[in-house]
Amino acid sequence: MAASLPDPSVHTTNLTFAFPDGSTGLRDINLDLPANSRTLLIGANGAGKTTLLRLLSGKRMAPSNTVSIAGIDPFSTGLEGVTYLGLEWVLNPIVRTDIAVPELLKSVGGDHYPERRDELVHILDVDMSWHLHAVSDGERRRVQLCMGLLRPWTVLLLDEITVDLDLLSRHNFLQFLKRETESRKCTIVYATHILDNLAAWPTHLVHMSLGKVKKWGEIESFEMPSNDGGVEGNSRLGQLVLQWLREDLKERGPRRGPEGKSYEHMQGVGGYGLEDSSSRK
Repeated sequence: MAASLPDPSVHTTNLTFAFPDGSTGLRDINLDLPANSRTLLIGANGAGKTTLLRLLSGKRMAPSNTVSIAGIDPFSTGLEGVTYLGLEWVLNPIVRTDIAVPELLKSVGGDHYPERRDELVHILDVDMSWHLHAVSDGERRRVQLCMGLLRPWTVLLLDEITVDLDLLSRHNFLQFLKRETESRKCTIVYATHILDNLAAWPTHLVHMSLGKVKKWGEIESFEMPSNDGGVEGNSRLGQLVLQWLREDLKERGPRRGPEGKSYEHMQGVGGYGLEDSSSRK
């Protein structure tokens, strides 16, 4: 049961991972995220955030002695109490069929946790009369979150999971997660590009680029941009991340196109450049 993880810290030691084609996904990842922390995982597309989360969740096999959850090697002992929620669920054709929400919630133990079920239904504004073939992707996402969080977890790994939620649903959901980490032993790692209203939410930041961790630590350890020019609160966190991403892009350089040429080099050549608006019919 979830209680088998009394102190749900997340620890990695020299975690390196290569894909089957030989390309490196992660290099020497060293993290120590304490119990009851709420970590924002920050980085550009392709930085390695999803790969890291999938390794922590056991969806990919990590090398021996590189990942520890509550002091336990999850690949030898099991991942009881660890929940991973990603974008794949709403893309599954099965969840676009005529399935009623009460039936889905019952299938994951809703009847065993009625108070928690009702709280999540309220927080995520789920309509119990919904059938999944007749709702939007955002509404399916709310159902996924309700299902995924219904059983109490100890380590929660979120991969861009709030991308389909409206502002109010996202706010209520994140406040629920914050209360969870403040009221019981549990830990969250949340990869996102959406930083609105998040300034007061995380306890830790992890900045990834090109498969490596560039910076990590308690949020208070990072120097936020000054308030000059009216930059405040949430925008200060956004400004910090923008600065990081600009540095990452400069370090990486332009992406490569056919025959190894950069897309910058090919602007206007062979149909790769942007068409001049004056030539459009």
